[in-house]
Amino acid sequence: MFTLDRLRALAAVAVHGSIAQAARSMQMTPSGVSQQLAKLEREAGHPLLEPHGRSVRLTHAGRILAGHADRLLAQLAAAQADLADLGDEVLGPLRIGGVGSAVRTLLPDALAALAAEHPRLTPTVVDGEAVDLLPRLLSGELDLLLIESWANRPLTVPEGVTLRTLVSEDVYAAVSDRHPLADRESVDLADLPDTVWACCPPGTEPYEALVQALRARGVEPDIRYSVAEHITQLALVARDLAASLIPAMSRHPAPPGVRFLHTRPPLRRDIRAAWLTLNESPPVRACVAAIEA
Repeated sequence: MFTLDRLRALAAVAVHGSIAQAARSMQMTPSGVSQQLAKLEREAGHPLLEPHGRSVRLTHAGRILAGHADRLLAQLAAAQADLADLGDEVLGPLRIGGVGSAVRTLLPDALAALAAEHPRLTPTVVDGEAVDLLPRLLSGELDLLLIESWANRPLTVPEGVTLRTLVSEDVYAAVSDRHPLADRESVDLADLPDTVWACCPPGTEPYEALVQALRARGVEPDIRYSVAEHITQLALVARDLAASLIPAMSRHPAPPGVRFLHTRPPLRRDIRAAWLTLNESPPVRACVAAIEA
C-alpha cells in the first residue's frame, strides 16, 4: 500500500526534476528521499525513475503514478485547507515574487488589506521576471508569483504549478509624439520596419513577445535599449530614441511627449498568480483573494 510520504517524494521529484531539489523542498536529506522512492518502486512493482545525465527522470510508470499522486495530494491539501479555514488565523511568512508592473499596481492595496485583516501575516516581496522567479518557486524559496503571459507567446509552467489569471489587458505601442505615425489611433507593427525599440532584457517574456510579434509582421527587431522598468523605457520613448510595447497598467505615469497606439493585430497580456499546487497555503489564498477583491 502506497504511503503519503512516498507519494510526496515522487511528486516532488516530478516537479523539481532531481532528488536533491526534491529533498530540499521537503526538508529531507537526498538519501531519505531515495529510500522512500526505493520502497515505493518495490510496492509499485515497476521502475519509477531512470538515470538522466547527472540527475534522474520519471519512467512511464513513474509519470502515471505521479499523476495519481498529484491528484491525491491536492485533494488532501484541499481537505487540510478547509479544516484550517474553520478557525485558524492566517499567519506566518508569505514570500512573493512578481514582475515590476504587477508589484507596483496590484500588490500595495492587497498588502494593506492583508495587514489590516491578518496582522500576524509577514509578507516579503521581490521583483523580477518569470524566467528568474519560476525556479525560485519550484525550489521552495518563494510561495506566490505574479507573472505575465503574453497572448502571442503564452507562458508555460512545469506540472505541479497552479495558475490563476488576475488581470487581462491591452498592450500598446508607445512612440514619441514626434514619431511620423504618432497622430494615428492604431498602428500595424508592419509599418515600423526601421524603428528602434526599448524592451526588457533578452530571455524575459516581454522581450520574446516583442520579437515574435514583430517577426510575425515581417519586421526584424532592432532592440538597442535593454531595460527592465517600463518607466525607463517610456523616458527613452519621450525623447524619440525608441518605441516600446507597454501594457495598459504601465501607461501611468508616463512622461510628456509619449503617445500610446493600439496595435494591429491587437496584443494582450495577462498577469497570473502562480503557486505550487502541493504547497497552497492559507496565506497564498488570502493574498490572491485580496488582489482579486
